[in-house]
Amino acid sequence: MHCVGLYCFLNILRTTHFSLESLRSHNSEMVGAMDMAPLLLLVCLLDFPVQGSCSSVQKKVACEVKCLTADCSHLNLKAVPSDLPTNITRLDVSHNRLIALPGASLTLYPRLLSLDASFNSITRLEANLCLALPLLWALDVQHNEVHLLTEKDLLDCSNLTHLNLSSNRLKLQGETFRPLQRLTVLDVSANGLTSAQLGSSPQLLSLKTLCLSGNAIKTIKSKDLSYLSNSSLHTLKLSSLPLKTVEAGCFQPIRGLHTLVMDGSKLSIQLIAKLSQELSGTGIRSLSLRNAKLVTLTNATFTGLQNTNLTSLDLSGNGLVSMYGSPFQWFGTLETLSLVENNLKHLTRGTFAGLGNLRVMNLTRALVKTRHTSYPIIDDFSFEPLAGLETLLMDRTAFVGVTANLFSGLTSLRHLSLSWSKAGLQAVSIATFASLSRSPLCTLDLTGTDISRLDPGAFSSLGNLTTLLLGYNFITQSLTGDEFRGLASVEEINMYHNRKIVLTPTSFALVPTLRTLMLGLSLAQNQDLDPSPFKPLRNLSTLDLSNNNIANVQEGLLDGLEGLRVLRLQHNNLQRVWKNANPGGPVLFLNGLRNLETLDLDSNGMDEIPAEGLRGLSQLRELGLAGNVLDHLRDSIFNDLASLRVLRLQKNLLTSVPRAVFGSALRNLSVLHMERNPFDCTCDSILWFMEWLNATNTSVPLLDSEYVCNTPPAYFNQSISRFQPLACMDMTPFHALYVLSCSLVLIIVTTALLFRFQGWRIQFYWSVLVNRTLGFAEPDLGQARFEYDAYLIYAAGDGKWVERHLLPLEEDRGYTFCTEDRDFVPGNTRLESIVETMRSSRKIVFIVTEKLMRDPWCRRYQVHQAMHQVIEESRDSVVLVLLEDVPDHRLARALLIRKGMLKSRCVLHWPPQKERIPTFRHQLQVALGSSNTVP
Repeated sequence: MHCVGLYCFLNILRTTHFSLESLRSHNSEMVGAMDMAPLLLLVCLLDFPVQGSCSSVQKKVACEVKCLTADCSHLNLKAVPSDLPTNITRLDVSHNRLIALPGASLTLYPRLLSLDASFNSITRLEANLCLALPLLWALDVQHNEVHLLTEKDLLDCSNLTHLNLSSNRLKLQGETFRPLQRLTVLDVSANGLTSAQLGSSPQLLSLKTLCLSGNAIKTIKSKDLSYLSNSSLHTLKLSSLPLKTVEAGCFQPIRGLHTLVMDGSKLSIQLIAKLSQELSGTGIRSLSLRNAKLVTLTNATFTGLQNTNLTSLDLSGNGLVSMYGSPFQWFGTLETLSLVENNLKHLTRGTFAGLGNLRVMNLTRALVKTRHTSYPIIDDFSFEPLAGLETLLMDRTAFVGVTANLFSGLTSLRHLSLSWSKAGLQAVSIATFASLSRSPLCTLDLTGTDISRLDPGAFSSLGNLTTLLLGYNFITQSLTGDEFRGLASVEEINMYHNRKIVLTPTSFALVPTLRTLMLGLSLAQNQDLDPSPFKPLRNLSTLDLSNNNIANVQEGLLDGLEGLRVLRLQHNNLQRVWKNANPGGPVLFLNGLRNLETLDLDSNGMDEIPAEGLRGLSQLRELGLAGNVLDHLRDSIFNDLASLRVLRLQKNLLTSVPRAVFGSALRNLSVLHMERNPFDCTCDSILWFMEWLNATNTSVPLLDSEYVCNTPPAYFNQSISRFQPLACMDMTPFHALYVLSCSLVLIIVTTALLFRFQGWRIQFYWSVLVNRTLGFAEPDLGQARFEYDAYLIYAAGDGKWVERHLLPLEEDRGYTFCTEDRDFVPGNTRLESIVETMRSSRKIVFIVTEKLMRDPWCRRYQVHQAMHQVIEESRDSVVLVLLEDVPDHRLARALLIRKGMLKSRCVLHWPPQKERIPTFRHQLQVALGSSNTVP
């Protein structure tokens, strides 16, 4: 049974976020009488509703069975269901329309340990109820109509340990509860009972907690509690009673009482004094008098408690205005005093006299300034009697100011909280907390106290301080570092949400022990200081720079912070810092943070992350990138994040979740937030992601509602969970065909483009190859075979250039050129002369100009004959001399020649500069001397 209880206990703690301590505080009346093993089972068997849930709750239509528990609440039932598993141990039929709990209906569930039938219309408890449920030990019938209750009705319920009968209209007859000798918790509150006497003879031997609150009891008589004389009662609740008197000796039968709760009862000061006298000599340790309308305390109010060992007194919410003399002088053993939510006007040196053993005092909202009242006054040395005080809470109080000796005498004080108080702390000087110089103060909370300036050495008298909280103030100054002088042991400084703090390279030079630094919503400038203000903080573990609109940082911002574990930079303006287009490249300010565990970069407007941005963060467990404009992530970006457990990428522009990017990041993930991205629900984009979601144990909140497809139209505005991965599997057989068809298309397109732009070159070399293969080529027989070195083809208008620049080479270099006007044999036709002289010329030189391009004779006869020499006779004999820049395509159209058909040394350009003419002539000489053999 204990194993079942432990499983349920862990399950409930996980879903309701309850801790064992909170269970003790909320259910102290149940826990007090139990050891740990039954407690584990009790947690499973009792109902702990989850508060504050934001998810929509669907109306139940049937009982829900889980963890041996059947939840049949809120189903409008008129009878106990008969179709539940017979082995259930807990049954919840609360908030229905039941009018009875017949044993015949419950015999189906003999293992039942807990039955919750609250909030129904049950009028009586059946006598055979416990016969049907022999193991039952928790019965809850609160908020019903149970009226007459007799000993016979509970005769067989000897195993009950918890019975809740509150908010009924009970009328007890006889010794009703005598059979319940194992009962530890009994609640009969709000039943209209007029007497605290529930029996006349000793009974309820195991009772630990009795609740009589909310009844009509006006008097507690001397024998009312005598039936508990043999019990071990620990806690008695008498809250919200119209109590007028208590008779002498009324608490003597329960002298072992530990806790008395009388909250919400209007108690006169005389009644409090009488109550104190009656508690004298008892084992009372804790007394709660919250909201008891106590306006004034005097020296005589608690006189009777001087003979007790009271350790806790709660006077919260009483509207206390004045405390005359020393009302607490009788509490030599008191350790905790709560005066929360009162209206005290004046604390004097004698107010807390006698509280030398007090450890904790809570004065939250105990001194209040209203529109119509003046500031309360706390005299110097008011806390001097509290030599043993360790914790003083003065949150949301108002008083004239922190005077020189306000805290004098608090030689044991370790925690002081003045958060949200009005204490005139606009400027904290070296004298402000000088009265605490002899205190071992560790924590000082000055949150929201309207501080605007910190003077040099403001905290120098607090050498033991480890935590300094200065958040939500109005500090506007440049921190030189002298403000923290003397804080040799400080480990945490919180300055979150201040006005305009300017950092300097020495701001934290005097606090090298700092481990936590909170500067969110406080800084007034970018963090591009050199050296960095954080460089002295070698022990820093947590750094918060969020909400500061930081746009520029220097690469050495975090140099030396090898121990940094938490870095918060959310809600800044860092989009330029990591852009490749940033001058100087991306700023890799995270380099060296090998121990970083939490990195928050939410809402920074970032649209890219550099490849080295997250490199080396092997210990990172939580990464926040939500609220940015990321639409594409590099494949290797998360490769080093092997320890990542929480990843937040919601509210970005991601359309796909490829394995190459997220495979390593999601491998060990516990929680993933990627909602509110415009997902492309196609096989290429999210197929792998859907397969991962179907196989993972990772928590993915809001998966069904906030992971929505943006494209294609067929899935628009639908949850990605509706995407069908099986549709992608049909493409697998056609993958090879797809690759083959794409390859063929690429080959055809490439071939077409090649023939379109390089076809002439292919055709030329093909012709040369064919001629050589068929034997039409003839070898170059040397210079002796040719009569001329070159045949010159030029337009009539270019004759002067030829005479000036080419013909002189005949004398200078010994060349022989053939020109139509000079060397044609008279009597032969022009066409015959062209053919004969070209055959007799070793080279054919084209003098290319626009005039030549337009010369019809040249284009019809000379060009064709020259191409005959080149192609049919396999002679590489053409030389182009370009006097003008003529595009290649015009050469091909007019002269059937492209520059690419010729050797590079056979294509010459006439230089416009005179000094380059000798070079041109040398190049012409090389071209004329080159071989005619086609390579």
